[in-house]
Amino acid sequence: MTTAKIIALAGSLRKDSYNQLLIQAAANFALESGAEVEVIKLQDLDIPMFDEDLEAQGTPKGAQLLKDKLRDADGILLASPEYNGSFTAVLKNAIDWASRTEQGAVPAFRNKVVALYATSPGGLGGLRGLNHVRDVLSGIGSLVLADQLAVPSAFNVFDDQGKIKDPELAEKVSSLALQLVSVASKLK
Repeated sequence: MTTAKIIALAGSLRKDSYNQLLIQAAANFALESGAEVEVIKLQDLDIPMFDEDLEAQGTPKGAQLLKDKLRDADGILLASPEYNGSFTAVLKNAIDWASRTEQGAVPAFRNKVVALYATSPGGLGGLRGLNHVRDVLSGIGSLVLADQLAVPSAFNVFDDQGKIKDPELAEKVSSLALQLVSVASKLK
């Protein structure tokens, strides 16, 4: 079985994002399994709001970088905050830019295996937003794993070093990450 190339990202711009901590933990578990993993922070890409007039002038550098990295990956670990029962505008915007396919190019999300995570301070852990992310990604050709993980009470999950405090939760995060690596490696 060949090594899977995995992109890990969170749909948040916040410096101390719980979802960024969660996706970093998932990425670390995938890395420990032997996968090649790159964590991308959307705030580092400086992607403007999608606008076809802007696109006509050329795809912005950050959007093109994301698109290229997604095309090169076999799988995606994705953590999505929940805003008003859905997912964030910054994540939708990144998906919109990356899903734009130049003539003759491979769509960035087609046949990418995706594992969905969410965490929030609330009791549902971001669960409601994951259905919307699933619908969008499935609609543009991604293979979204049936299993997903929503983690409630985010402010109690991580220690001062950003590590998951509860071993049982860490096992769940790990299990989903390893499932993604396994499926992506088999489909490679």
